[in-house]
Amino acid sequence: MVSRSSPHSQTNALADEAWITRLTPPLSGAHSGALSGLSFAVKDNIDAAQVPTTAACPEFAYTPSEHAEVVRKLLAAGALLHGKTNLDQFACGLNGTRSPYGAVPNAFNPLYVSGGSSSGSAYVVATGQVDFALGTDTAGSGRVPAGLNNIVGLKPTRGLISARGVVPAAQNVDCVSILARTVATAAQVLQACMGPDAGDPFSRQLTLNTQALPAQFKFGVPQQLEFFGDMQAKQAFDASITQMCALGGEPVAIDMTPHLQAAAMLYESALVAQRYAAIQPFFDAHPEHVMEPVRSIIGKGSHYSAADYCTAEIQMLGLAQVAHRMWDAIDVLLVPTAPTHYTIAQMQADPVVLNRNLGHYTNFVNLFDYAALSVPSVLRADGLPFGITLIGPSCSDWQLADLGQRYHHATGLTLGATGEPLPAMQAIAGLQAEPTVHVAVVGAHLSGMPLNTQLTERGARLLHSTSTSADYQLFALPNTTPPKPGLLRVAPGQGHAIALEVWEMPTRHYGSFVALIPEPLGIGTLRLADGTSVQGFVCEPQALIGAQDISHFGGWRAYVASLQA
Repeated sequence: MVSRSSPHSQTNALADEAWITRLTPPLSGAHSGALSGLSFAVKDNIDAAQVPTTAACPEFAYTPSEHAEVVRKLLAAGALLHGKTNLDQFACGLNGTRSPYGAVPNAFNPLYVSGGSSSGSAYVVATGQVDFALGTDTAGSGRVPAGLNNIVGLKPTRGLISARGVVPAAQNVDCVSILARTVATAAQVLQACMGPDAGDPFSRQLTLNTQALPAQFKFGVPQQLEFFGDMQAKQAFDASITQMCALGGEPVAIDMTPHLQAAAMLYESALVAQRYAAIQPFFDAHPEHVMEPVRSIIGKGSHYSAADYCTAEIQMLGLAQVAHRMWDAIDVLLVPTAPTHYTIAQMQADPVVLNRNLGHYTNFVNLFDYAALSVPSVLRADGLPFGITLIGPSCSDWQLADLGQRYHHATGLTLGATGEPLPAMQAIAGLQAEPTVHVAVVGAHLSGMPLNTQLTERGARLLHSTSTSADYQLFALPNTTPPKPGLLRVAPGQGHAIALEVWEMPTRHYGSFVALIPEPLGIGTLRLADGTSVQGFVCEPQALIGAQDISHFGGWRAYVASLQA
């Protein structure tokens, strides 16, 4: 059974406007596969056979006889299609208010925009209605709504996923994007649906980089940071830089002038003719059926000549050449996903300028053929999500996913707007991982502590911070240089949860690391708060006789801070 929403006024921002078509029961393909049992939705500019495709314009709607290639692959992998989601009309917008089917609200505060144009896809993922959803991304449409709704937005390298069966926004810079609550799910979906397609003129045979970024890496930070007066967003991004440093990164200031110049060209040059060309027959015949400001934006494209377009393309290639030099200095670029949040009322009062502001850090990415991944970073003091985006060169998709998953899990955030905890990290599909061992540290090897370099010199990287189960005591060992603690497991109910960090180290370096551990310390098995076990530092019981019990501090870092205070 197919149920469809009707076009209506956009004033009812409190309603759930995320769906255009619901499928009951959901559409199934294969009974087993890599995505077996996972539910998904697709943005309603992507074809599903015998289900109308509207692109959020009822008069444009048609009913395709075949699935888009990406939908076909997902169904063949066992996923279940639950329906089609709302969007900014013709995928023209980054805010989610430009639809006759209604403005899609933010999953955390319905007075605020969801972000667009993949607004409905982000909302149904954030609220737990499906496991993942497809969007499209030309200028940030798959990243901005992810960042504004506390979910993951994976924008793959252009041409990696077939766009056959997708209503284009600007075909030579479009790509299908993936929205999910975890990076691992998004990567799993990418693995299932990527691959060349002879039926898509922009599809490419690509070889992705399968090596993780080094444990010590350099990440770019824009010299020209813009938050449009939003101090909470600025504070959130400052915190993200600190978090990236904790994961082994070193910040490098990047001049973003060519990136910003390219972003401006997307709508203020002959490149906007791409949007007009995408729907020219319908637009020329029925301009009255295209809502404002979409009509004015697309209509501008009809005023440029072929020579204007060629000039703009050449200028864009020149900017890309200059921008690409940054990869000589950095491994990855870190930017805010969106520089601020706007209410639906604010956006509707000033739809062009505020929409452009939301794309400040996203518009240039596809123009320069980069890969990008938006991941949640923090919930601001006002309760709104703030996301960051990792940007890498073409074919860096798996590397971004690996770093993005580590970052996401280090935040301690819950999943989307569901309140559910993050699951355990998973191996990233497609990443060729070196054999590693996990080791827990509780004292002088913690990040920022004197012996942490014994980990980083061996290529170890911080996975996450957690604590032991409540069955341990921590002691300050006398006469140790640098000062070190001793950890002892005790009977259930007689101990404390002790803060620790879990690091991942290449197995080939583990022996040399263990050889550095002096008595009375050693390596044993620690039980963590979630019930799992990991190798970690323990102490011989006789060495603790007369040592100071510091368990009540909850960890070595808090104890050291008390001494400094």
